[in-house]
Amino acid sequence: MGWSSWNNYGSEINETLIRSTIDIIESNGLKDAGYLYINLDDGWQKYKGDRADHPLEVDPLKFPSGMKALADYAHSKGFKLGIYSGPGQSTCAGYTGSEGHADEDAKMFASWGVDHLKYDSCCSHGDAPQAEVQQVMLDMSQALIATQRPIVFHACHCGWANVQEWAAEEGANQWRIGQDISDDFNYPGNREKYYFDVLDMIDRGNNITQYSGPGHWNDYDMLIVGLDGESKQLVGTGASDLEYRTHFSLWALVNSPLLIGASISRLSPYNLATLTNKEVIALNQDALGQAATVQWQSDDKNLQIYSRTLSDKSMAIALLNRGSETKSITVSMREHLTVGWDVYRLRDLWKAKDMGPYDIPFTTEVRSHEVKVYRAWKVACTVGC
Repeated sequence: MGWSSWNNYGSEINETLIRSTIDIIESNGLKDAGYLYINLDDGWQKYKGDRADHPLEVDPLKFPSGMKALADYAHSKGFKLGIYSGPGQSTCAGYTGSEGHADEDAKMFASWGVDHLKYDSCCSHGDAPQAEVQQVMLDMSQALIATQRPIVFHACHCGWANVQEWAAEEGANQWRIGQDISDDFNYPGNREKYYFDVLDMIDRGNNITQYSGPGHWNDYDMLIVGLDGESKQLVGTGASDLEYRTHFSLWALVNSPLLIGASISRLSPYNLATLTNKEVIALNQDALGQAATVQWQSDDKNLQIYSRTLSDKSMAIALLNRGSETKSITVSMREHLTVGWDVYRLRDLWKAKDMGPYDIPFTTEVRSHEVKVYRAWKVACTVGC
């Protein structure tokens, strides 16, 4: 959990922005909710162009105190600092990459006190054979391990080269399952699918949940909550507050890393409340690490029921309405979720409301593009309960 610079700022980042972001997250409730990683994406480097022509250095105009001082500042406030590079001669934004220098760069990152590395091979190795992609990711993974500093390793390859099938074995802690997310819930047009909207990304992950688990996660890309169509990098017209809340709920349910992509200073009270709902976050952070999967859907696929088991043997249940009209959804513990609970109780996690006990299926109305999220517990029933 944390914040990443790319979605809102692209490569236009600097030390003042990062320090300010740290200060605001510390004071507005996000730190208390668990957002601890402050991740710099592309654009911190001094040079544009190939590594053969330039060393990898911090831009002194953008970061005059240096990266070690910035990491020290983050650590002093109880945060962790992340950084970005890639295995090519240059990165996606054209800055100096790490090709041929994985050991050297890993040692440098560790000496700065870096806690997270996004290693982006999408631009340099997008069309490379799988074996080549695996090798460049393994090279950096082993180099990070050799530093003996605990650095989270994000193997970013846009879901290509079957990355979800092998990344964990190479030491990756997260890997992107698709191309960049757009700032849309469900884009209605025929835009070329370099960008995936929220529903595209959720659908893309439905058949690969088995690869995700404690310490190694399918990454559905950074959160778009609060971008409001004003991203410097992402296409999209923005989403409604309700759609952003649905997006956040779904990312929590499938155990995607929760990395805020919006400007922290521009978050509305509603979106800040979305991002700090501790009961929904608890689903994402549950120790069992089981991702939610689709248990039932209507014939037109507009209505869906997701569920997952949690470490205390309770169940997370989500009712999603992808359609354009309010609809009723009925959930049966026996028919839809196959848990066979005769009596159960529910808690609505967005209304913070306890419900039940029930000994029959329950029905609720779900608005267009809304998801209702519940936590359910089996009730040991006696006669007349």
